[in-house]
Amino acid sequence: MPMPTPEIRFDNTENAFAHRSDSELNNSLLLFRLMSFAPLVKLGTHLTPWAVRNRLPVLSLLRKTIFRQFVGGETLPQTRKVSDALHGFGVDVILDYGVEGKEGEENFEAAKEEFIRVIEHAATCPNIPFISIKVTGLARFALLEKIHDLISLQIGDLITRYQAAVEKLSQEESGEWKRVLARVEAIVAVGSRSGVGVLIDAEESWIQDPIDALTLVLMEQFNRPRAIVFNTYQLYRHDRLNFLMDNYTRSQQRGFILGAKLVRGAYMEKERARARKMGYRSPIQTDKQSSDRDYDAGLAFCVEHLEGIFLLVATHNEQSSLYAVNLLRELKRPIDHPHIHWSQLYGMSDNITFNLARAGCSVSKYLPFGPITDVVPYLMRRAQENTSVQGQTGRELSLLLQEKARRNRSAR
Repeated sequence: MPMPTPEIRFDNTENAFAHRSDSELNNSLLLFRLMSFAPLVKLGTHLTPWAVRNRLPVLSLLRKTIFRQFVGGETLPQTRKVSDALHGFGVDVILDYGVEGKEGEENFEAAKEEFIRVIEHAATCPNIPFISIKVTGLARFALLEKIHDLISLQIGDLITRYQAAVEKLSQEESGEWKRVLARVEAIVAVGSRSGVGVLIDAEESWIQDPIDALTLVLMEQFNRPRAIVFNTYQLYRHDRLNFLMDNYTRSQQRGFILGAKLVRGAYMEKERARARKMGYRSPIQTDKQSSDRDYDAGLAFCVEHLEGIFLLVATHNEQSSLYAVNLLRELKRPIDHPHIHWSQLYGMSDNITFNLARAGCSVSKYLPFGPITDVVPYLMRRAQENTSVQGQTGRELSLLLQEKARRNRSAR
């Protein structure tokens, strides 16, 4: 019989910010106040990359503000300080080498070696069960796009269409794709030997099919008897719930554990704009309610099938985070079930992360790292998604202010 679990309250700011000093709390409060001004964020996200490219003196300011809030450091050793601090509060870490937008075989090979170093580092730490990778860090975008287009012209299930598509590549492209497969497989093999899971990020819908196919093939190879490879399912896409269920059916037929990281999604405006421009149906849900419905339906499906699925609840949505807990309770399963894990981005939603950890859930912070000039695209996305006062920034601000007031009362 599972032990009764404590009530989880995401408005408990004492738990949420126990890991932050008064000065750190004030710095976060200032940053989120600045990010609440949409015109300022819009200007900053346009000017900052330009200023960095032209070597203007902005890096020191970035390091003291947005970089410190959302990134674990510029090097692996620097992340150790952050991961050790989080470990003291029962919080794990998902490491992500945050370099983006570099193409060319030399850069792809360098990225592979860095991902392997990240896994080897994670294996020495008590609270780094996963790392995250992007296939676009290891493969040419245009090649992924071509394979995706070829897959769309085939018939059958995804793997059948994928196999038919790669046979239609030119000899040069086929060799290039084999090198991509070798890179990803080398990373996953090290993860398997080290006991470190590899989360494969979702990307734009027009390159996603080869990523999905590659991930399924690797799951079948490595996810026995435990989950090492995880695919990312973006439930703001109207086709992903059925795709998740189809993947589970395949995993049961083929005898492997399905690794499923559920997110809402990150490319909504970009996806809709491309669909309008090119005249095809947008892959994005028509409204937020539909995304929320499919996300929670995906959670329910995974929790009901935890024997064959390792679920990562990757969300900043308080209702969905708690819904997963309540599903476990309803099914009389422990909230620390070995096949479920929650995660939020470093620097955001501490009220979810630390209150889940306090209750005994397995939870982590997604922790990017890398040279500051290389993680600027990541930082700009964090700034852009935090601009709405009604959205994330408003919630972060209210919690920070609540905790500041609580500390002031306690100091009297």
